[in-house]
Amino acid sequence: GTPQKYDPTFKGPIYDRGCTDVICCVLLVLAIVGYVVVGVVAWTHGDPRKVIYPTDSRGQFCGQQGTPNEYAKGRRPPRLSPVQICVSECPDRYLTYLKAHSSRAPAELGYYRQFCLPEFKDLQKPPIEVLKDKECPALLIPSVPLARRCFPAIRAKKGVIMVGNETTYEDGHGQRRNVTELLEGAKKANVVLETRQLAMKIFEDYTVSWYWIIIGLVIAMVASLIFIVLLRFLAGIMVWVMIVMVILVLGYGIFHCYVEYAKLKGEAGSDVSLKDLGFQTDLRVYLHLRQTWLAFMIILCIVEVVIILLLIFLRKRILIAIALIKEASRAVGHVMMSLLFPLCTFFLLCLCIAYWASTAVFLSTSNEAVYKVFNETACQFSGQTCKPETFNTSNVTKLCPDAQCLFAFYGGETSYHKYLIVLQFFNVFMFFWLANFVIALGQVTLAGAFASYYWAFKKPDDMPAFPLFSAFGRALRYHTGSLAFGSLILAIVQVIRVTLEYLDHRLKAADNKFAKFLLSCLKCCFWCLEKFIKFLNRNAYIMIAIYGTNFCTSAKNAFFLLMRNIIRVAVLDKVTDFLFFLGKLLIVGSVGILAFFFFTHRIKLVQDTAPPLNYYWVPILTVIVGSYLIAHGFFSVYGMCVDTLFLCFCEDLERNDGSPERPYYMSPELSEILLKGNLEPSK
Repeated sequence: GTPQKYDPTFKGPIYDRGCTDVICCVLLVLAIVGYVVVGVVAWTHGDPRKVIYPTDSRGQFCGQQGTPNEYAKGRRPPRLSPVQICVSECPDRYLTYLKAHSSRAPAELGYYRQFCLPEFKDLQKPPIEVLKDKECPALLIPSVPLARRCFPAIRAKKGVIMVGNETTYEDGHGQRRNVTELLEGAKKANVVLETRQLAMKIFEDYTVSWYWIIIGLVIAMVASLIFIVLLRFLAGIMVWVMIVMVILVLGYGIFHCYVEYAKLKGEAGSDVSLKDLGFQTDLRVYLHLRQTWLAFMIILCIVEVVIILLLIFLRKRILIAIALIKEASRAVGHVMMSLLFPLCTFFLLCLCIAYWASTAVFLSTSNEAVYKVFNETACQFSGQTCKPETFNTSNVTKLCPDAQCLFAFYGGETSYHKYLIVLQFFNVFMFFWLANFVIALGQVTLAGAFASYYWAFKKPDDMPAFPLFSAFGRALRYHTGSLAFGSLILAIVQVIRVTLEYLDHRLKAADNKFAKFLLSCLKCCFWCLEKFIKFLNRNAYIMIAIYGTNFCTSAKNAFFLLMRNIIRVAVLDKVTDFLFFLGKLLIVGSVGILAFFFFTHRIKLVQDTAPPLNYYWVPILTVIVGSYLIAHGFFSVYGMCVDTLFLCFCEDLERNDGSPERPYYMSPELSEILLKGNLEPSK
């Protein structure tokens, strides 16, 4: 591309600008209107109760207020019969209807009655007729409630599979069967049951530790804020302190892992391999294995060595990057509201996520109840759809006396139901488009504010009164179309990646190696393409904020400007990214270590204050993840500031030469170290 030429009228972000990419702006508005229509249609037809509450064979909800089955909180699984009924509690014993009826005990028959159809009243009716008419199940099995459904209470005791306390059961037809026959049908249910138990324990840990988690996140926020403020005044010292602290924190992690590894030597069971142990829901088990601590120690050693080697090779470039960070600190100091702006972006992203999730749920529950013919003898109508209202008067009952019209699943054959998958696809696409638009709006706003700082010849006197709000207003008024264009391109690539992941999931069971290889190549290519588009969009938004040009022109100018300064990109931009990553690592590591010592009762001053937990890693991981998100939010402002100043610096070097007639706009401190660092343009 052609380098920028000297322009005496250029004073930073152009205020006299026009609307760009209007067509994309119109498309975005139409898409949002269509998205609202889809949401209204989904909310009109959808019913989230279908996800939460089970149904009986008539399609009526179990346990839902205002329904005939309001007080029924479970249903018998349709394993022994296609008939499904709502019950107030799950069976707790083995019992056949023949045994309950023959015992003549009112209590036994009364207990069995609650598992029969609601209209079954005649307790004196012959058992054969009752079972033939499917008014009561032939057999009750001890069951446990899971997600408002009843599943066989299968457990293992000393390697023996049992249901309740029995290893065999009577099937209701006079035969004894082994409970292992129930195992296959309930295997997945037991996996879900174990997952549910794990989830309940995790939930319990959150209930007793949530306020300590909040305190940990507040500490992370305060630490991030203090770090940012100190960067404003002590950028050079803080960067070197950060580097040393990261090395020390990793070093302590290596030392702690070695101590735990040596402590377990000779203890019973500590030499079991992770492969032999397999997956355990109680993750504390892994901490009693030497191999676990050895793996942690090796990983930390690799990270430590990589960071030290990078610091050795980049030691001269780090001085230059520190100068850029100092300048970014001064820019952030003059636009302090920029530190709070990520909260606005976060709020808008939460709205996008909430709308997408609720629309997805309502769309997935928009189907209608479908009823099918069930029978035990041969019948030509078996499996066909039917209507319960007219079934008893139809020819089906005449030709197949034992046939029943029962609820099968939720579906539909209308045009709306046929295109539900298209509406779900549109929902996903719009989520990506709007989320990327919100992120783009945040980036172009911060870029405009920081560009106002750089191109102010007398800082901060020549800056506008409210640079952040001015940049936000310009972005919405003039460049909504450009932001929509850039986010649309990124959304298309992301939707393609989601589709490829879905195809990869469906092809896991297939044995077509070529298809898997081709799919892996496509996934890799589109991953790289997404990263490149994100990088290009970010720099295009900076050019939009400065010059007010359309997206394509801004992307082209940004790309060629970076290519003309490719060495500077590698030297400055990426080194500062590395330093910011170390800063996030320092905050997360420090808060994580503090949380580890607190929740494991290793701080004597507050040893009795820490709550008792099932899994102490639950609050620790929550604090670590939350701390990273908080630190990332603060450092993302600095990252955008550095990228903006870097592009402005490259433009400044092309437009000006530092002479009295064409002086640089960069600060004297920045120009001194950058130009001495052999980064001045070739004459």
